[in-house]
Amino acid sequence: MPFRVHYITPARLRLLIALLLVCITLIAYWNSPGCKFIECFDDEDYVLENSFIAKGFTMKSLAWAFSTYRCTNWHPLTWLSHIADYQVYGLDPRGHHVTNILFHVANTLVLFLVLSRMTGAVWRSGFVAALFAVHPLHVESVAWVAERKDVLSTLFWFLTIWAYVCYATRPRVLRYVPVVMAFGLGLMAKPMLVSVPLVLLLLDYWPLQRANLKWRLLLEKLPLLVMSAGSCAITIIAQRSGGAVVGIGDLPVEYRIGNALVSYVKYLLKMLWPSHLAVQYPHPGTALPIWQPIVSLGILVALTVMFIRYRKRQPYLAAGWLWYLITLLPVIGLMQVGAQAMADRYTYVSLLGPFIMLAWGVPDLLGQSRTALRRPLSASAAVLIVVLMVCTWYQVRVWRDTYTLFTHAIKVTHNNASAYCNRGVWLFRQWRYAEAIEDLRKALEIDPTYREGRYDLALALISNGSYRKAADHLLK
Repeated sequence: MPFRVHYITPARLRLLIALLLVCITLIAYWNSPGCKFIECFDDEDYVLENSFIAKGFTMKSLAWAFSTYRCTNWHPLTWLSHIADYQVYGLDPRGHHVTNILFHVANTLVLFLVLSRMTGAVWRSGFVAALFAVHPLHVESVAWVAERKDVLSTLFWFLTIWAYVCYATRPRVLRYVPVVMAFGLGLMAKPMLVSVPLVLLLLDYWPLQRANLKWRLLLEKLPLLVMSAGSCAITIIAQRSGGAVVGIGDLPVEYRIGNALVSYVKYLLKMLWPSHLAVQYPHPGTALPIWQPIVSLGILVALTVMFIRYRKRQPYLAAGWLWYLITLLPVIGLMQVGAQAMADRYTYVSLLGPFIMLAWGVPDLLGQSRTALRRPLSASAAVLIVVLMVCTWYQVRVWRDTYTLFTHAIKVTHNNASAYCNRGVWLFRQWRYAEAIEDLRKALEIDPTYREGRYDLALALISNGSYRKAADHLLK
């Protein structure tokens, strides 16, 4: 962490840290441009088989981008970014991956600049930005072309915070306009930003120290809250129109809450020990052991009480913890979309809360001995960043192609019907019918109600000449 440099001005120090952040990010994601598109899993809908993307910037494609609910989302800005990439790179995946990396680099730099401006703590802000840049949990957001919406929306998330900090220093109506504009653009890239108004309230508490303004703070957020409500309504319509929302009858509320509690804890564990990362984590459904939600609830309540108790002495603990809880809330599974229990991409912004708690908490925990331990502390932080860089470098290689990605998911998870099905479909497209049939049968053994898997198995059986077996599956 910090070390004394007497001959570097604050501006040059920020520039030096920014350059280091760019370097470690590019090293960690060096292999990403060599990755292919992920077939059978969103890249086809977003780029490979999307005729509107291929048309370029025409009136028809622009109208489509702002009106479509394709991929069960309304995110016109994301579609426009894919159209732009297609115009430059065509179907060469390298260019699409480079764009994602550049957005991730930009996010890292803006995060560092805005956090250091809010707190005045340059080294701690740099450490948080470094964790954000190279943590393996963020590989899914960066190395997956279809997750362009993640890196793009986060850029506008951080720009919204930056604009808000500028407004908070000198509150004027005109200075609030950039806040609304950046927030609106972010919602048009991904509705994940719906929690931003609550995040800004947390920042008012710490580090902006505006809590004394009380009701005025809430009034300031009203335009953003209205925009969030509108985005939520559009998102629900889009996801229901695409059949992505799981009904209450299929997954009762108590199991959704139970999985959400467990996921909150699992994300923290994967942050501390990022192993067995997978593109798909199968949802336990009604088979979730009752003790897991109970233990998870106890852990979450205990941590919440502890951090709120220390809110006056270490306000960053409560702010960071609530950042984590609030930003995960839209994707924690209370409104279940898809078949996953959790997803690495959901932590892209949410882990900033725990990162801040770590960066500010460890030095404060050392107290007066912090000065004497400055060098070991700095060395430990550097080693941690290097270790995470290596982990990310290897995790990126998991995304090099469709077969590798789903084979890895099958290896590190248990009873992953979706991963077997997706790998089976890919094998089928490679005319490897026997292997495809084996994978698709395995998927149905795990989940006999998996309708898409049963349909795909029927197609594979037909191609393999097993017409009667195929007919049985189609009838089912």
